[in-house]
Amino acid sequence: MIVLSITLIFIAGFSFVLGIFLPFTEDQRLRLQPFTDEVFYTTRKKSKFPIFRNLSMINQPLCLGPLGTRIAKDLSMGQVNLIPEEFFLVKELAVAGILFLTYPMASPETFAFWLCMGIVVGYMAPEVWLKGRIRKVKSDLVKELPDAIDLLGLCVNAGLDFMLALKWVVDKSPPSVVMTEFRTVMQEINVGKTRRAALKDLATKYDLADLNSLSRTLIQADKMGTSVAEALNILSEDMRESRFRRGEQVALKAPLKMLVPLLFCIFPVVGILVAGPIMLDFMQNNPMAQVGGK
Repeated sequence: MIVLSITLIFIAGFSFVLGIFLPFTEDQRLRLQPFTDEVFYTTRKKSKFPIFRNLSMINQPLCLGPLGTRIAKDLSMGQVNLIPEEFFLVKELAVAGILFLTYPMASPETFAFWLCMGIVVGYMAPEVWLKGRIRKVKSDLVKELPDAIDLLGLCVNAGLDFMLALKWVVDKSPPSVVMTEFRTVMQEINVGKTRRAALKDLATKYDLADLNSLSRTLIQADKMGTSVAEALNILSEDMRESRFRRGEQVALKAPLKMLVPLLFCIFPVVGILVAGPIMLDFMQNNPMAQVGGK
C-alpha cells in the first residue's frame, strides 16, 4: 500500500510540474522544433495504441529541445515505432515498475538508496535497450547491403532505371532492415526530395562506411552520367571484400576472447581432475610419515 501511494505521489507530482508548461499541440511542436526528417517521421507515425500516445503527450515539454531531437533520431535508427514522448513514458513506467517490484527489499535505512537506484535503473534501462537495438540494426544493414546492391545491379543491367529497379527490389524482397530503409528512400523521392538528398540523408542517418560508399557512388554516377550498373557491381565487390576482412578480424580476435574462460574455467577443472587423485593418495598414504616412523 505504501509503494502504491509513493508511485501515485510521484506521478501526480510529475504531472503537476509538466502542467506548469503550456501544452503544445503537435503542429505547434513541429513549428517550434528545428524541422528535421527524424522529427517529421517520428511525430507522424501511426500508433497501434492511441490511448498510450495520448497519455504520453504530458511529456511534450521535455521533447522540445535537443534531447527530443536526439531521441527521435535514435528511435528512427532503431526502427522503433515510437515518438519521443512515448519513449519518455516508457521510462516513467519502467521507474514505477522497478520501484513497485523492489519495494519488499527496501528498508528504512536504505530507503534513499533504493529510491535513487530504482529511478536511475528505470530511466537508463530503455536507453540501454535502444542502443542495443541500434547496434543490431547497423549490423544487419552491413550484412544485407551487398546482396541488395547485387539485386539492384541485376535489375539495372536488365534495362530498368534506378527508381524502377529500387521499387522492384523493395516489392519483391522479404522484409528486412535494408529494405525498410530503401522503401523510406523511395518514399522520400516520390514526395519531392531529390535522389541525391535522399541518399545523402540515408548515409548521414547511420554514419556507416558502406552506406557512405553507396551514397557517394550513386551521387557521383548521377553527376557524371556514368553507368549506374557498373558502379553498383564494383561497389558490391568492394563491400563483399570488406565484409570478408571484417570476418577475418573477428576470427583473429577469437583466441584472445577464449583466453579468459580458458584460464578461469577450464584450467582449474583440469587441475582438479589431474591433481585431485594424487593429493588424495598423498594424504592417505603419506610416504614422509612412513619414513619418519622407521
